[in-house]
Amino acid sequence: MKILVTGATGYIGGRLVPRLLERGHDVRVMVRDPGRIAGKPWAEAVEIVRGDVEDPPSLGPALAGVDAAYYLIHLMDSGRGFVERDRVAARTFAAAARGLRRVVYLGGLLPDAERVSDHLSSRAEVGEILRAELPAVELRAGPVIGSGSASFEMVRYLTERLPAMIAPRWILNDVQPIAVRDILDYLVLALERDAQGVYNVGAEPMSFKAMMEVFAEVRGLRRVIVPVPVLAPRLAALWVGLVTPIPNRLAVPLIEGVVHPVVADTSRTLADFPEITPMPYRDAVERALAQTEANAVATRWSSALGDAPAFELSQGQGLIREIRSRHTDADPEATFLAFSSLGGERGWLYWNWAWALRGLLDRLVGGPGLRRGRRHPVELEPGDALDFWRVEEVERPRLLRLRAEMKVPGRAWLQLEAIPEPAGTRLVQTAIFQPIGLAGQLYWNLLYPVHRIIFSGMVDRLAELAEKETEP
Repeated sequence: MKILVTGATGYIGGRLVPRLLERGHDVRVMVRDPGRIAGKPWAEAVEIVRGDVEDPPSLGPALAGVDAAYYLIHLMDSGRGFVERDRVAARTFAAAARGLRRVVYLGGLLPDAERVSDHLSSRAEVGEILRAELPAVELRAGPVIGSGSASFEMVRYLTERLPAMIAPRWILNDVQPIAVRDILDYLVLALERDAQGVYNVGAEPMSFKAMMEVFAEVRGLRRVIVPVPVLAPRLAALWVGLVTPIPNRLAVPLIEGVVHPVVADTSRTLADFPEITPMPYRDAVERALAQTEANAVATRWSSALGDAPAFELSQGQGLIREIRSRHTDADPEATFLAFSSLGGERGWLYWNWAWALRGLLDRLVGGPGLRRGRRHPVELEPGDALDFWRVEEVERPRLLRLRAEMKVPGRAWLQLEAIPEPAGTRLVQTAIFQPIGLAGQLYWNLLYPVHRIIFSGMVDRLAELAEKETEP
């Protein structure tokens, strides 16, 4: 079957594509920037088309000759106005996808409450639009538990970092988590089954407090959690944003999603998909931890391409460049390995306290900060999140370019190159900034003395690290 997968750069989409290929399907992926797919292990096995659900003309070529499609798009991360954008995008896709045999959409479980968060109500509305116009199957899921998922990372960081916590009383509300393995199984089978309508999926209900307690047991930790009738959802989300890698714009909808009990009737799902027995939450946690510790995280919550446009560097566009280079006796491969392992647990080699302070300040103003870490200790792919950077280009063993996603009055990049020289390699580090207005110019000029110290120290440490990597 010829299948179109939208949202292939996201957490679920990036894991679904290889499952479909294993089933023998002919897969086409639609992405806004094909470069984000280039480093995926399955990239050469799929057809890649440039398209955007908010760009109607691009949908025709993407859907041409397709039998079925997965709609794995939600614009929650795009900021204010996402509800209307989601609505328009779903209608645009539905109009372009008429004639398909099947569309599979992944939505969210709905609480039994008068006031439902914008996040959950928008996901439900998208499902209604698709089902009204197309032969669509909507899978509704609660918190997805898997290595690198937002829900798992939130539970992990809260539990590991806080030996005792005072939490809002609504953490006693039941939710219905589901293992990422199970949601992928449902997505694959939903395409192949003669079924339509809404299917609620999930394991046994449990409270968010119990989710943290089970995680603590698995990790061998003793934790004290005291529910109190305080902390509004948005205030709690701000706290989550400070303690965990999850940025505020994502933490708010995650928290709002558990303010009310979110438990659904899954009897129809169990009857129509009898071969799937939802994995118990404890097993899902153990599996996710094992994959995390083995550095086998296929995708992360931060994998999805943000709203910032991709940008091709070129001369004459008001760019400020600060270039430093060092000769190292290391070969290009060792030099590349040194700078491609920056960030995450290793840090940034020089004045890490300053990087941590910059990350904290960024989180206070709503940016991602440093806590997103990295998917793998040494491997990078285009589109990967790397602390408060996004990997824009990787050419092993020659080049790595990172685009800043921290809050700055302009656009910023950090580019690292390994250029072969006689008896070694030329390590070139280029900091690039495109200021916006007077604020951008002031930002660069005020921070230049600090940047000069940090980047000079970092390029020296990188050269030293590359030579250590070369030593037998």
